[in-house]
Amino acid sequence: MSIKEIKCKSLLNASKLGDYCINPYVGCAHGCIYCYADYLTRKFTKRTENWGDFVDVKINASEVLRREILRKKKGTVFISSLTDPYQPLEKKYEITRKCLEILLRNNFSVCIQTKSSLVLRDLDLLKKFKEKCEVGFTITTLDEKIRKDFEPFSSPVEEKLKALKILKENRIKTFVFFGPVLPYLSDKNLGEYFQTLFPFTDCFWVDKLNLKPGVWEKLEKVLKEKYPELVEKWKTIFFEKNEYYKELKRKILEICKNKFKIVFCY
Repeated sequence: MSIKEIKCKSLLNASKLGDYCINPYVGCAHGCIYCYADYLTRKFTKRTENWGDFVDVKINASEVLRREILRKKKGTVFISSLTDPYQPLEKKYEITRKCLEILLRNNFSVCIQTKSSLVLRDLDLLKKFKEKCEVGFTITTLDEKIRKDFEPFSSPVEEKLKALKILKENRIKTFVFFGPVLPYLSDKNLGEYFQTLFPFTDCFWVDKLNLKPGVWEKLEKVLKEKYPELVEKWKTIFFEKNEYYKELKRKILEICKNKFKIVFCY
């Protein structure tokens, strides 16, 4: 793992995911095979390492945020869009926690998306937000083997479920991001997936796989090694006209039948 401490010039940036977004790190040690943040991150950095093998730590993030927030209109801050705010290095550096303290003091709302149970460390802060505070977990599957194959360094499924339960018990609004849906893997037991997670979440967000440049090559390598029978099926879905995701939406709506709040991102 290549770790660099860097200084950022800005932190609280305009976003389509909220009024603002904050990315406390550049890169992500979770190393998810399907992550399109790899492509977007390389557009403005010169890192040549494999995705998951480098992280830049914005060591002055809290100082920059402390200055910027005084000039910004109050709103909702999405944490994070191109990295996981609770990846392993957060345990040491506490960049996300320091940013939350500043947002809390200035009465901003927060929406956090993560794959790590480390978010529970900051439960004391999350409970103090008078404005909206929402925490979501990306859960592409309940199958631990599949999780390890595509999200090698994220928290195990059981840890994510436990964290959601604790957040819910503490009256923190929660959501589950069912995405990207991995064809013929994520969808093997859709009924079980939604029934298992329903008690722990206020809303489900569903998204398809986005093949930014470089993503397919990494996915194909994993498929050939672990799931060779799916290689041609995936090629049909992503490179030919196909009704897979339309049919997936129909199946999910049939399972949910207005019992769960579902938002489709595609």
